[in-house]
Amino acid sequence: MPSNGRLFVVLGGGGFLGINLTRRLVAAGHRVRAFGHAGLFTEACAGAEFRQGDFSDRAALTDALRGAEIAFHLVHSTVPQTANLDITGDVKENLIPSITFLDLAVEVGVKRVVFLSSGGTIYGRPLQIPTEETASTEPISAYGISKLAIEKYLALYGELFGLEYRILRVANPFGPFQVAKKKQGLLAEIIFRALGREPIEVWGDGSVVRDFVYVDDVTDALELAAVHTGGEHIFNIGSGIGRSVRNVLATVEQLLGRKLDIAWKAKRAVDVPVSILSVKRAREKLGWNPKTSFESGVAQTIAWWKENLDTVVGEAHIQKS
Repeated sequence: MPSNGRLFVVLGGGGFLGINLTRRLVAAGHRVRAFGHAGLFTEACAGAEFRQGDFSDRAALTDALRGAEIAFHLVHSTVPQTANLDITGDVKENLIPSITFLDLAVEVGVKRVVFLSSGGTIYGRPLQIPTEETASTEPISAYGISKLAIEKYLALYGELFGLEYRILRVANPFGPFQVAKKKQGLLAEIIFRALGREPIEVWGDGSVVRDFVYVDDVTDALELAAVHTGGEHIFNIGSGIGRSVRNVLATVEQLLGRKLDIAWKAKRAVDVPVSILSVKRAREKLGWNPKTSFESGVAQTIAWWKENLDTVVGEAHIQKS
């Protein structure tokens, strides 16, 4: 993806996917401005201009977007469980600031927005497995509804103002820099607790099936979405393969060489039984393929955690004190 002097802005640049995307863009020689809250690993974004600020701060956001040609919208302050506990708050914290962001993007001349949506919640309880982009969207969480609403507003701003956009409905991403602070990221939570020899909470009987995709493959898709020229606007991004929670636990046990301590909990209403994405459109129209096997991705993630566990644990102690 040639830079041509363009400025790329990564909103949510201090988070899991934001850090990985920023690092990728910088390594490719692009001009990158990362915007968001400084986290544990902000120094990993060396080579990018990092601006700390809140997504709801109009002035800070305007400043971050100025001069940008492409903006990656990776910000969401809630997860499915927490969004349902405060639905009004979810709208205030995520949907309304996203509309403000679109207004500002048009105002300052951003050419394209790449939005990170949710392949795991947009479709609700899917009737079609694997689920294609044309399937009905019936979210069963406020989180999924707000993601879907942002998708609809992107289409509206494309119609009204000519704002280019691409939407990636990502399955369950995992990999380095995911620390599960918001109780999102099953593998991050499992590995963190396993290395600390703490009980791992599993909701339900472990039969829930999810589609896991390694973070390097997600950043591939984000890069491709930034320059895609076809007529499609929405792409599922996943592995196309379903794995139960029990299978995930078994894989981690095998790679660590020991049994895990599991604390079984009651199942949650927001957890659909099966979520597997069809990635046929992404393969054919975006030119994207998931390249990293699940086992390889988990092994790389465990290696990263072993190097960074003390940093994460230290931060956790600071937050509790």
